[in-house]
Amino acid sequence: MTDNILIVDDDQEILSLLADYLQRQGYKVSTLTTGVNLQSFLQQHKIDLIVLDIMLPEQDGFEICQRLRHYSTIPVIMLTARGEEMDRIVGLEMGADDYLGKPFNPRELVARIKGVLRRSRATAQLSTPLANSKFLQFSNWTFEPHRARLTAPHGVTTDLSAAEARLLQIFLQHPQVVLSRDRLLNKLKGRDALPYDRSIDMQISRLRQRMKDIDASFSLIKTLRNEGYILTCTVTALKDNPS
Repeated sequence: MTDNILIVDDDQEILSLLADYLQRQGYKVSTLTTGVNLQSFLQQHKIDLIVLDIMLPEQDGFEICQRLRHYSTIPVIMLTARGEEMDRIVGLEMGADDYLGKPFNPRELVARIKGVLRRSRATAQLSTPLANSKFLQFSNWTFEPHRARLTAPHGVTTDLSAAEARLLQIFLQHPQVVLSRDRLLNKLKGRDALPYDRSIDMQISRLRQRMKDIDASFSLIKTLRNEGYILTCTVTALKDNPS
């Protein structure tokens, strides 16, 4: 099966070079120079992954990715000419799955694409007992994996970004188990943490805050100093909505 990659970049030379390279690697490639009409484009085309530049006219990649996450869980790799760590952190918080700074080797982009697609499909087709469960319940919270939808104990429901949903799902697959930063990053990104890499900490902080925004009493993901993180409650797989 051929994967369909969409590249969104206003630099025609980069678009042409990347499209040509990815096609030679066996991908089907579409291109856009702006993200303004992205939603309508996705309604008409099957896309497996989006390569999204941050520096775009009209709306930047951060805005586009944030808006995309309201209606789609298509994996996103963000590109930028700026190498600042804050750009990477913001991109991940907006729902990006990976981040690559320009200039880059096209072979690295292909490796990132393969890794993100592999993780995305592994999440969608879990090999654990949770795989066929439509609802996961933990401490009176309810998570719907295939819809990335979370319901708090008092009934308020919210849609998580793709990155938030995958991170929560990892914790739910390993309840009451200490997960190191390296292990979490490997499951999310397919690689170990680099020295001073705090992207996992930022993503967990973001997930915690999202859950506290729904229910201020949330405190189920604990930090264990020098060890990692742990989901402190048990998880129950359900076939039907508990409500």
